[in-house]
Amino acid sequence: MSTLRQFMESKGFIRVPLKKLASGHYLFHGKINSIKGDFILDTGASVSCIGLYESDHFLLVKEHSVLKGVGAGAGDMDTMISKKNTFQLGKKSFRNMDFVLLDLHHINQALMQMDGISVHGIIGADFLKTQRAVIDYGRNCFYFKG
Repeated sequence: MSTLRQFMESKGFIRVPLKKLASGHYLFHGKINSIKGDFILDTGASVSCIGLYESDHFLLVKEHSVLKGVGAGAGDMDTMISKKNTFQLGKKSFRNMDFVLLDLHHINQALMQMDGISVHGIIGADFLKTQRAVIDYGRNCFYFKG
């Protein structure tokens, strides 16, 4: 009998290691527009978000947005959007990825208190669904279709 990893990789999925934080969040590393960043994997986030104040770090082109951000601990936040970015995990790049830009201060403040870290953004269900992601909580990793 094969392991989940062997099965997923035999089907062309790529493995991404996750670090489980004390807060219960899962951290991983990636790149936006060839610039390294730290991200949380969040199945409950409907869209992938980058901290509004991180937009210069990733060379994001910002546009006004009519969307209002809503999340745990915060609601009715003004947002911006950045379209057609490149998101990279390992050697795989995803072109034309859009990110909602919003203030992640309240999230990073909580992460600093519990885990001593902050993140650049949150990768949400929009990415996970389109890439047919499978999360292996037992092995602290996720797979996406390569």
